[in-house]
Amino acid sequence: MKRFSRRDFLRLMMLGAGSLALSKYLTACGPKPTPILPTYAPTSLPSTTPASTTGLMENTPSPAAATAGTPLSAPDLVVARGSDPEEMVRRALEAYGGMQTFVPKGANVVVKPNICVAYHTYEYAATTNPWLVGALVKLAFEAGAGRVQVFDFPFGGSAQEAYVRSGIEEQVKAAGGEMMPMPDFKYVKTDIPNGVDLKKTKAFKDALEADVLIDVPIAKHHGSTRLSLGMKNLMGLVLDRGAIHNNLGQRIADLTTLFRPKLTVVDAIRMLMRHGPSGGNLDDVQKMDTIVVSPDIVAADSYAATLFGLRPHDIEYISAASQMGLGNSDLGTLKIEELSVGS
Repeated sequence: MKRFSRRDFLRLMMLGAGSLALSKYLTACGPKPTPILPTYAPTSLPSTTPASTTGLMENTPSPAAATAGTPLSAPDLVVARGSDPEEMVRRALEAYGGMQTFVPKGANVVVKPNICVAYHTYEYAATTNPWLVGALVKLAFEAGAGRVQVFDFPFGGSAQEAYVRSGIEEQVKAAGGEMMPMPDFKYVKTDIPNGVDLKKTKAFKDALEADVLIDVPIAKHHGSTRLSLGMKNLMGLVLDRGAIHNNLGQRIADLTTLFRPKLTVVDAIRMLMRHGPSGGNLDDVQKMDTIVVSPDIVAADSYAATLFGLRPHDIEYISAASQMGLGNSDLGTLKIEELSVGS
């Protein structure tokens, strides 16, 4: 066997280094793998793994933890009690870092209250508290919103009558927002790719195109769904609500995958306990002076259900949404902050 000299050894090492450098150069210059880009859909679901369709989700992390700008110590849900709607919602949002956590500067914001009828004032608890709606408009502008629109699709009376009668129009305009009509021509055919049963609908274009959707339902009894809360309130954004009533609980959950509010604020200041959704008797109203605030609509609705003495899964659409992984209905796993405001 030939014995290598020191000179032979060094020559061999130099050849090996050159070969390695050439290999790296060719790799760098060669074709790169084509990245697989996500397919566009009207909405994106949480990154958590959905629960099995045969059981209920118990420990899915709340979307609150993934909200951009939210403090790491932020709660999943805030319950505020007091007498001043603006002070309550302002204090509740402070727990998340303020409204700017949800509303970027220049954002086009839609605030969606429940304004279902034109023949009751807010005292009858069929429509969202007007001062709470006005406060959300004001806070959105304080956060830097470029535009804030407010609208709903009443089933009793005209939109203009309902906007005025509810007191919401006055408060929205005072805060600098726009009360918008919802003409039929502005509804567009829209696929719901993540829907289980409802695969398409005609949805209101302004809601689909908003940068931020804030859902502000009133907590009330409902003859078909037991309760009308955040997810049920989204039905006011589609034209053919009759079609939603087939397999109602699942289709409300399907609709939630389309709109995905950045923030849900449940108005439980005055709750309609019976004869909803339109009410009409002050004896059916219970004054609670409470709001429930969360970026997780399922969590917000789940807590609001307990204000009526019900469990989350007594409400079909909450159960369906939980199974789909749209949020957390297990209140025992949530970080809940309760505030007493102004006392």
